[in-house]
Amino acid sequence: MAKEFFIGDFLKRIKRPLTLNDNQDYNLVTIKMNHNGVVLRGKKKGRDIKSNMYEVKEGDFILSGIDARNGAFGIIPKELDGAIVTNDFWYFEIDEKVISKKLFLELTATNWFDDICKKGSDGTTQRIRLQKNKFFNQKILLPEGVEQEELLIKILDFKEGQSKLDIEIETQKNLLSQLKHSILQEAIQGKLAEEWRTQNPDTEPASELLNRIKAEKAQLIKEKKIKKEKALQPITEDEIPFELPEGWVWCRLGDIIVNADNLDIQKKLSPNEIINYVDIDAIDNKKQVIKEPKALPVRELSSRARRVLKKGQILYSLVRPYLHNLAIVEDEKPNYIGSTGFAVFDCLCVENKYVFWLLLSKYIEDIYLEYMDGFNSPSITHDQFKSTIIPLPPFEEQREIVEKVESLMQKCKALEEEIKTSEANAQMLMQAVLKEAFEGKKEEVVI
Repeated sequence: MAKEFFIGDFLKRIKRPLTLNDNQDYNLVTIKMNHNGVVLRGKKKGRDIKSNMYEVKEGDFILSGIDARNGAFGIIPKELDGAIVTNDFWYFEIDEKVISKKLFLELTATNWFDDICKKGSDGTTQRIRLQKNKFFNQKILLPEGVEQEELLIKILDFKEGQSKLDIEIETQKNLLSQLKHSILQEAIQGKLAEEWRTQNPDTEPASELLNRIKAEKAQLIKEKKIKKEKALQPITEDEIPFELPEGWVWCRLGDIIVNADNLDIQKKLSPNEIINYVDIDAIDNKKQVIKEPKALPVRELSSRARRVLKKGQILYSLVRPYLHNLAIVEDEKPNYIGSTGFAVFDCLCVENKYVFWLLLSKYIEDIYLEYMDGFNSPSITHDQFKSTIIPLPPFEEQREIVEKVESLMQKCKALEEEIKTSEANAQMLMQAVLKEAFEGKKEEVVI
C-alpha cells in the first residue's frame, strides 16, 4: 500500500562548510546531465577559489540545483571523497525509515526523479533552478515496508534484462552503421550498379563526360561567369585507392564543381539589413538538412558570413567535428548566406545527389581526417577539398546509383525506427513497473 509523503520527509539537505587552505590542492566536482554521473571538474589551489565551498563524502547523493531537471544528479564516488562543491550543489541524507537508500538510488536512475526535479524548479529562462519550497514540499506516494523490497527486486530484475537488451540494441546500431558505410562504399566502387551496366553497355563513358565538363568550364571562364582557378595537379597512379569499373574515371573534385559566389555583406549591404544566415552548426548532421537559418542583421554577423546560397547547391563543412554537416539547399531565401567554413558549390553535368552521397562515404571521411590540421578548430583547406580524387561514373549511371542508395537508405531508416521503438518499449516497461508501485491521484508525481 502506498503512503503519501513530502520530499522533505526523506531527503534532508546537509552542508559541510570548509575553510580552505591557500596552498592545498582541492578536487572540484561537477555533475553531467542525462544521468551521466558525478565527475572531477578539475583541481585548484585554495587561494584560487573565491566562493564558499562545502565538502562532500563518498556515497553522498548529490544534484545540481541548476541542472537537476535535466538528470544532473548522482552518487559521490570513492575517488571524489573529500572533494568540494559550491552552494549550487545540493547533497542529502536519506531517511531510510521512509524509503530505503538502495531503492531510492535505483529510482533516481529512472525518469521518476527527473519529474520531481522538474516540478521543483522555477525561474526565468536563463536562471531556472531548484526552488527550496517547491522541491521539498512536493507530495508523492511511496510504497511501504515489504512493498519497497518487492519493488527493488522488480527493478533489479528488470535492469538485468535491460542490460542484455541494451547490449543487443547497441550491437544492432553498430551493424546498421556498418551497413550504411558498406552501401556507400559499394556505390562509389560501382558494385551497386553492376546489373545496370550489363543492361546498358552503350552508355557514354565518364571520360567523355569529363571532357564536356572541362569544355563548359572553359566557356564559363571565357564569358566571365566564373573565375579562372589554379590548375589542379594530374592524378598519379600512387593516389588511386581502388580499381574502377569500365567506363568510370578518377578526377579531382575541383574538376566538376563550380563554387558559390561570395558577397561581402559588411560592404555591400546596410548594417540593419536582415540576413538568412547558415552557420556550421545549422546543419542537422543526422538528417543532412539545413535547420531554420538565423535571421540576423548584418551588424551582428562576422566576416565568415559570405557564401551566397542558391537552391540545389551543396554545403559541406570543412571544419571538424562537423564533417557530416552536409546538406543540399532546398529552397530560395532573400539574402541567403552561409559561413566560409563551408565549401558551397554546384556540380557541372554531374548529379549533385551522387556527390552528396560520395561526401558521406567512409572513403571521404578517412581522407579528410588525415588532412585535419589546427588545434582549436581543426579543418581542411579549400585547396585540399578541391584536390580530392573521386570516382566518376557515366551520367546515367550516377542516377541509377543515387536511386539505389536512396532506396537502401530508406530501408536503413526503417531499421533505425525499429531500434528506437525497442528502446522506447524498454522505457515503457520500466514506467509500468513504477506505475504499479506509485499508483495514485493524477496530480501526484507518478510515472
